Amino acid sequence: MATLDPATGGTPPVATTNVPVKKRVNPILAAFLPNHAISANTLRVLVVVQIVAALAFWIASPLEVLPTPMEVWQGFVRLYKEQGLVNDLWISFKLILHALSITVLLALALSYLTVMPFFRPLAQAISKMRYLSLVGFTFVFTLLGAGGYELKLYLMVLGMTVFFITSMASVVAAIPKEAFDHARTLRMSEWRVVWEVVIVGTADQAFEVMRQNAAIGWLMLTMVEGIVKSEGGLGYALLTQQKYLKMDAIYAVQIVILLVALFQDYIIGVIRKLVCPYADLTLERR
Repeated sequence: MATLDPATGGTPPVATTNVPVKKRVNPILAAFLPNHAISANTLRVLVVVQIVAALAFWIASPLEVLPTPMEVWQGFVRLYKEQGLVNDLWISFKLILHALSITVLLALALSYLTVMPFFRPLAQAISKMRYLSLVGFTFVFTLLGAGGYELKLYLMVLGMTVFFITSMASVVAAIPKEAFDHARTLRMSEWRVVWEVVIVGTADQAFEVMRQNAAIGWLMLTMVEGIVKSEGGLGYALLTQQKYLKMDAIYAVQIVILLVALFQDYIIGVIRKLVCPYADLTLERR
């Protein structure tokens, strides 16, 4: 029986917790405050301001190692007309796509297999290889009969796979037990649970890991194409320009790599949204 309040004859008021409410602040000021959301228009303004500031610094920079935008453009034109920049771009992009495809198949298969205890030590052992230098594997792959393209491909796959497995195996291990229990209450078999919870349930995170490792591939590009120079590529072009201290051409190649890599990242993000439209529904900043 509820106790009556002697003053009013009714039940005593329930104690409530005072929850602080965020005060409305200036949209620009909110960009410098922690845990504040800003509108899409404000975000666009901030991006434009930062781009303009970066361009202004680039144009007015007194640094000798930083050529002007016009000099970089002239270096780009020279590479395009005289040194086969388009062909180098195609060689490098084809290598990245080939290596990324093999990496995704190998790393995802082994990461998903960690649901079985037998494969967990193997996945952990491969992930620890990320501390090793790839240069040490060059001689090994050469002895195994790898040609120029195969050598570059094997080095790229090895370098990306160890990081891919490290990230994806952690994603699989972080799946809460409640997700497995919920699937079992629906009378799913264990292999069906693996499909629904582990593979389908982490598909959006797999795409994010893929984007990260595609970036790792572009970082490795100069090293592997510097080892095998016979086929060319953007990495070889970059090393060649660096040898002759052509700063304008160096920045031109770097900008080409950045733009192509950003385009690839964008495409992977679009595919992620098409395949996993539910992934971004609960983000606070959206």
